[in-house]
Amino acid sequence: MDDVDWVTGRFEEQRGHLRAVAYRMLGSVSEADDAVQEAWLRLSCADTGEVDNLDAWLTTVVARICLNMLRSRRSRREEPVDVHVPDPIISPEGGADPEQEAVLADSVGLALLVVLDTLAPAERLAFVLHDMFAVPFDEIGPMIDRSPAAARQLASRARRRVQGQAPAPDPDPVRQRAVVDAFLAAARDGDFEGLVAVLHPDVVLRSDGGTALARQTIVLTGARSVAAQATMFGGLSPFARPALINGAAGVVVTPHGRPVAVMGFTVTGGRVAAIDVIADPDRLRRLDLTVLDG
Repeated sequence: MDDVDWVTGRFEEQRGHLRAVAYRMLGSVSEADDAVQEAWLRLSCADTGEVDNLDAWLTTVVARICLNMLRSRRSRREEPVDVHVPDPIISPEGGADPEQEAVLADSVGLALLVVLDTLAPAERLAFVLHDMFAVPFDEIGPMIDRSPAAARQLASRARRRVQGQAPAPDPDPVRQRAVVDAFLAAARDGDFEGLVAVLHPDVVLRSDGGTALARQTIVLTGARSVAAQATMFGGLSPFARPALINGAAGVVVTPHGRPVAVMGFTVTGGRVAAIDVIADPDRLRRLDLTVLDG
């Protein structure tokens, strides 16, 4: 095997890991793939003869590409001012395919990605690399032109925000599904008190309608406010198809076979703590929902 074949093989071995890093950094499947492709182009042009650890080198390259993409995104002010629900990874309840499993090796629900979107680019990089991929701060610091101690402070600040705004989901998928089913049944029946009972008192509902449905881009907090909203759309509950949304219990709402919403749920302590909805018709058309067929 020549050097080119060896490098190509090592890159392919790391592709799943690199996509996982990029997805957590960017919250976008397509942008994550772009970042990984850019890393491959840089690798193919680089002299790696003096690289001691190619896997770490690739992680650093992808992280820096993502950092630049985040900074460019902020400078162009691409994100909506109210709320942006990141791209979901949708899979059937039987489980994700191996490629998706690699991206979702650790729980990375939509609620967590929403909070990560509020972090400054350097904070996000420090938190994602250290807390999710165990990259040491002495390697993170140079990526963001900071000392290891400063990188540690950035990650700590990001961690406090994540812990305060993105509750950890219950680990039992069967229990998650039971809670989501109870929510949908109460919404279908217009059972306001039943909805309140299954919702955490501080539940957050985030809905991203995009530019086409700007009025559906909302943020609601509190069980009674979210329950009132849920009863208004209870008629859609019969069209909710169970799915895993970023590895957690969720639904794709498809009246007459046409998707109108993807809903991710964060179930904590046996109650719904967060609901993240994508209702943007443009983004829904781009999603691959064929994984739910069959």
